[in-house]
Amino acid sequence: MISENKFAGENAKTADAALPEGEENKQKKRRRWDSNDIVLFAMASLSVVFLAVFAYAPLYGLALAFKEGDGWLNISKAISVAPWNGLDNFKAFFEDPDFWGILWNTLGLNILQLMINFPCPIIFAVLTAELISDKFKKFVQTVTFFPHFISWAVYGGIFLSLFALDTGLPALLQKAGLVSEKPNILGDPSYFWGIIIGTSLLKGMGWGSVIYVAAIAAIPTELYEAAKMDGANRFHKIFYITIPSIAPTITLFFILSISGLLNNGIEHLLVFQNTSNLERSEVLDTYIYKYGIPNFRYSYATAIGLLKSIISLLLLVSGNWVCKKISGKGIY
Repeated sequence: MISENKFAGENAKTADAALPEGEENKQKKRRRWDSNDIVLFAMASLSVVFLAVFAYAPLYGLALAFKEGDGWLNISKAISVAPWNGLDNFKAFFEDPDFWGILWNTLGLNILQLMINFPCPIIFAVLTAELISDKFKKFVQTVTFFPHFISWAVYGGIFLSLFALDTGLPALLQKAGLVSEKPNILGDPSYFWGIIIGTSLLKGMGWGSVIYVAAIAAIPTELYEAAKMDGANRFHKIFYITIPSIAPTITLFFILSISGLLNNGIEHLLVFQNTSNLERSEVLDTYIYKYGIPNFRYSYATAIGLLKSIISLLLLVSGNWVCKKISGKGIY
């Protein structure tokens, strides 16, 4: 009896295996969902609903950029009933006397940050990966990651105290006889870009290297072993194995960095900005915040924000096109 059942089971398996490919796919499609499928479907649905409510629904407010909504206290009412004015809000921004200065500060500061702050995490990740001691490597990563989790209000406050004219570094330099007059680091506009680039580098270098460290860890060790057998030294391994292997990751983040050339990070700038350094510290983000929201110029601020988003999208597409032409790699 047992042998007959066994024989029948084997025949059933043979019959299933002999099913045409189309019939087998239909049977798979008719499979009932288990609990994991339901959970995954629910999570995906919630994500779609979240994006629809908080990302796409508010886009109706972009209509405010083409309306006379300045001065309205009720933004929703301004969007619905304020009269249309075409491109007047955009023209007002281009005709602003501060337009070229704001554009220069925005692009100049961001291009310098791209040139300095973009390659530094890559270099740091490569050097960290070359450390022999795992304990020391973890110590270095922990120390450099930690500043990322400190808010700019606290982190910037540390540097404000450090650069204070009477009690900070300028006073120490004068007492040490290194300078005859205390440098006004926080008030002199010529120091502002250096402060922003330096503090953002110190705060974000460790965190920015996380992805590159992970990409380096995924490189097969056999490549390094084969290179060692061929007589390659450490620098040869870096330039001929490590860098080419993480090139797709570098390309991805470079394209994203290009698209963010108009984004400065308002929370960072407002910490160090003051009336003395406005000449070099006023950028698009701070201008929109100060002249748009407190003065109820919602249409004006929306127009500038929309213009910035369009340019960022064009930069993203252009950066991707250039990278594909040069290296054959892009994000799409």
